[in-house]
Amino acid sequence: MDWNGQGNALDIGCGNGALTIKLAKKYPSAKVTGIDQWGKQWEYAKATCERNASIEGVSNQTTFRQASAASLPFPDESFDTVVSNLTFHEVREVRDKRQLVQEALRVLKKDGVFAFQDLFLIRQAFGDVNDLVKSIRSWGVGSVEFVDTSKVSYIPAALKLPFMVGTIGLFKGRK
Repeated sequence: MDWNGQGNALDIGCGNGALTIKLAKKYPSAKVTGIDQWGKQWEYAKATCERNASIEGVSNQTTFRQASAASLPFPDESFDTVVSNLTFHEVREVRDKRQLVQEALRVLKKDGVFAFQDLFLIRQAFGDVNDLVKSIRSWGVGSVEFVDTSKVSYIPAALKLPFMVGTIGLFKGRK
C-alpha cells in the first residue's frame, strides 16, 4: 500500500489477527485495530488475536474488538488506512455486499488509503465490477483501481479456476 505507516489502521474481519499483526510489524509507528464478529461458527476469539499479537511482539500497537463489518463502531474518517481480506462476502446480515465496501470507506480519512480483497467477481454479491468502481468514486474516493487476480501472472493457472481464486479481486486506492 502507498501508506507512510503513520496513524491508525483498521483491519475488517481480522480472524485470528494475521493481517492486523502483519500491518503492525510492517508499520511500527501505526496503531492497528482488528475487528471481527467471532460468532459461534468461528473458532477464533479476541483472546487468540491478543495472544498472537503478543507472540509477534506487537501487542502495544494492536487492539481487537468484536464488531460487524455492516455497522462499524467508529466515527466517520477515523482511520488513515482500512484493509479487509476475504470478509465482505461472509457478512450474512447484508445482502448487497457493496454496502460493506461503502461502510469501510466511511471510516477512512480523506487522503487515506485502502485495500480490499474479496470475491468481487461474484456478480450476485457485488454486482458488476465496473459499476462498483463508479459507485466507489461517487462515495468520495479520489482514486480506485481494481485488480482481477485471475489475470495476474504471479498466481499459477491451476489456481485461477472459479472455485479457487478465479472470483477474487482487489480494490485499492486513496480517498
